[in-house]
Amino acid sequence: MFCSLRFVCMVKYLAMRMSSPYFKSKSTVRSCCSRDDPEAKTSRKGGGIRGLKAEMSKEIKEGLRDGPVPLKSPQTPRRGHIKVEYEEDGPRMKKEPWEPPDWRTQLSFIREMRSGRDAPVDQMGANKCFDPQAPPEVMRYQVLVSLMLSSQTKDQVTAAAMQRLRTHGLTVATILKTDDDTLGKLIYPVGFWRTKVKYIKQATVMIRQEFGGDIPNTVEGLVHLPGVGPKMAHLAMAIAWNQVSGIGVDTHVHRICNRLGWTRTKTKNPEETRQALEDWLPRDLWQEINLLLVGFGQQVCLPVGPLCSTCLNQHTCPSAHLTSPNKRPKPGSPLSPGEPATPVKNPKIKQESVTTQIKEEPTNVPLSPACSQRRKAKSKNEGPLEAKAPKEELTAVPLASDTKEQENEAKPGPESDRPRRGKGTTRAPPTARIKEEQKDRPSSSRPRRRTRTIKH
Repeated sequence: MFCSLRFVCMVKYLAMRMSSPYFKSKSTVRSCCSRDDPEAKTSRKGGGIRGLKAEMSKEIKEGLRDGPVPLKSPQTPRRGHIKVEYEEDGPRMKKEPWEPPDWRTQLSFIREMRSGRDAPVDQMGANKCFDPQAPPEVMRYQVLVSLMLSSQTKDQVTAAAMQRLRTHGLTVATILKTDDDTLGKLIYPVGFWRTKVKYIKQATVMIRQEFGGDIPNTVEGLVHLPGVGPKMAHLAMAIAWNQVSGIGVDTHVHRICNRLGWTRTKTKNPEETRQALEDWLPRDLWQEINLLLVGFGQQVCLPVGPLCSTCLNQHTCPSAHLTSPNKRPKPGSPLSPGEPATPVKNPKIKQESVTTQIKEEPTNVPLSPACSQRRKAKSKNEGPLEAKAPKEELTAVPLASDTKEQENEAKPGPESDRPRRGKGTTRAPPTARIKEEQKDRPSSSRPRRRTRTIKH
């Protein structure tokens, strides 16, 4: 009975194996009834679900089987990596609106002091240097060139250079035809004129090729041009395109805003001042503030020695009547703290050659008693020396050349008739005259020292 049941199970198992696709690959089959049956164990290669998937996909590619797509792996897909970010300062808090105290009063006083509009920037600034009768694109190009020339240059020098350029022809086509030497002579003596010649030529080429002969109408496009910064871009947008894109901050605006306390903290450069000023200043004042503060800085709030006594803001300005600190001397200079102070008569004059004096031993130094005794004893042992001729005998006979010259000097007549000495002839000094002068001089007890000068 048991054997018949076993036989029936084996038949059913074989039938199921032949009909099911999962058992078509070669694999080891374990008997479900007996684990210890050695006949039920056979070797196979690549069994399991992976082998079955590979075999089915191979048959489908070869066209031997028309069936579904191979089974997918039972593994679930991994979750994506989640980036964890930590907030350092906690949730973002809204900034409280800040504005400097008494800024409206200070601005009204500045307007009152600038009511005359007689500063150099009012008469020779970038808004006055272009040709108002030129075509619009030419006018805008002239505004950009004047702003490029005004960097590190006074308004008087910029206006003169712009007048020469307009006489020569200040258009895109004319500047491209002008060589660098001629352009440099036209804009000289603006600051960094050699560098500005290169920037003007490069910017003109870009304006013609990329912008169709007209300057860009955006701040990003203007800053893309060589030699154009944020200040020039905002001023060009205001003057050329009549659009308010930002505040043009130069050295005058940067200095005055820090002196008046119009920034929360002291700013280091004009770009930081622009950002700090745009945070609280109303937008309707952005176009006016540059021209107002630049003229105020040229007339009253000067870089060195500001006229605080005549300023109407002297009672509200935190920097009023404060002298600017002296520049710290460079290390190693005579005025540095670690070096002794040495008086300098005229530092502008440079010595061409450095001379050093070498002191030699005196010729007539009196000997010490011990040394004189030793020399006397030595002279006694050696014997008497030959008597030297007196000094007066050496200056007895005058030279013949001296007598001839004295006779020529005594003869009257024009200077052309007198004989002249040639370059090669040398005149011997009259020894008799020199000796007489030496006799007349008072003799000093102190011995003379001879100095010799050596030029390096």
